[in-house]
Amino acid sequence: MPEGGQECAAGLRLDKFLWFARLAKSRSAAAALAEAGHVRLDGRRIDRAHACVRVGSILSLPHGHGARVVRVEALPARRGSYPEACACYTSLGEGSTLTSRARTD
Repeated sequence: MPEGGQECAAGLRLDKFLWFARLAKSRSAAAALAEAGHVRLDGRRIDRAHACVRVGSILSLPHGHGARVVRVEALPARRGSYPEACACYTSLGEGSTLTSRARTD
């Protein structure tokens, strides 16, 4: 386990990333989302908040009635402003849009 249980090598805990990138309203909400098994990291279902997120990782998480899929572009050092948070990821699509795109690739 990483020192202090907070950081992973060249990465960031999933709950911290979701909160820093403003994909979750609070860190506890981000942890609950991960531990409930609602988040996928690089196609694998995650059931722990301390999963390691790295630059280039693909995250899928619930968003409204569908799913939001994002690629991690940078690891934030803190929870900053909305524009600062948006620069940390690229949206790949939502719900059925991604499924259609995946079939054409």
